[in-house]
Amino acid sequence: MSTPAAGTTKKRLFSRNDYLAPLPIPTGEKPTDVLNTIWYKNEVFLDIGNYSIGSAVMVIWLMGMLFALMYYITPDPLMLGGGLIIVGIPTCFVIQGLFREVPLPVRFNRQRREVCVPLKDGEYWIVPWESVTAAATQHSSVSQAGKATMGLLVIGFENPDPQAKDDNKHFSLGFNCGGGTTAMALWECTRSYMEIGPDAVPDSRVGIAPYEETQIGSIITDLRKGNLIGVVWDIFCITILGTYLAEKLQNLKLSHPPGLTYPAIIEWSKPLPPEQWAKRSPELEAAIAKREAELAALPQT
Repeated sequence: MSTPAAGTTKKRLFSRNDYLAPLPIPTGEKPTDVLNTIWYKNEVFLDIGNYSIGSAVMVIWLMGMLFALMYYITPDPLMLGGGLIIVGIPTCFVIQGLFREVPLPVRFNRQRREVCVPLKDGEYWIVPWESVTAAATQHSSVSQAGKATMGLLVIGFENPDPQAKDDNKHFSLGFNCGGGTTAMALWECTRSYMEIGPDAVPDSRVGIAPYEETQIGSIITDLRKGNLIGVVWDIFCITILGTYLAEKLQNLKLSHPPGLTYPAIIEWSKPLPPEQWAKRSPELEAAIAKREAELAALPQT
């Protein structure tokens, strides 16, 4: 499947597409795991997961608070009914998701420069890293309420089997991160790991955090430090954004995130001697050098 070259941007009146790979060249953004997609990281591989029930809960909670406020200001039964429908439908999907198994992560092996893409029924692909596609998409709409912008980071993989059927040739992950620079920063978590190393990207925040980093623990810590602004912010997040419920449901499903247990992939995930590590292609080396020169020439902010 033909895709525009990395670094290409296509803008329209209400949309923007930034093509990030192939080849995976620097975006210029700092790696930022805004959706807690990093499930596991070591010197050999990085597990990226696309399951963030906490984010969904926060969006639904905020919508619920908004409709509650609107109903309080204008106690119209239609307002109440519309709010129950708009909030209730995604709530049902979240509840349904709590009873499903967490999807397996995609594993990026930096020493082999390959990616393991798990599929249904125990199947998986081994895909060359430099063949992975990535794009940040952003779309805007205008209504009486103003301008609303939504976007995704889409990472795509091609079946390495040339004889694969049409319905089994492509696989993609979509991350609801808003598109634009946010999507680039999220993509940089994977790209920087593969091209620079583990220390270039954040550690995993998936699982049960230390008590002082939890919602309630953060309030206690701020109280002890006399940080009243921090306390007010923590209470705002818990009551208005629903971060406490989001945290607990996220812990429920991802306290022990799943890994890849295929025997062949366990062997594939073992470390290699440095002399056996795969190298960048000459094309990627040239593309990265050109992009780094372009970024260096930009005005520093």
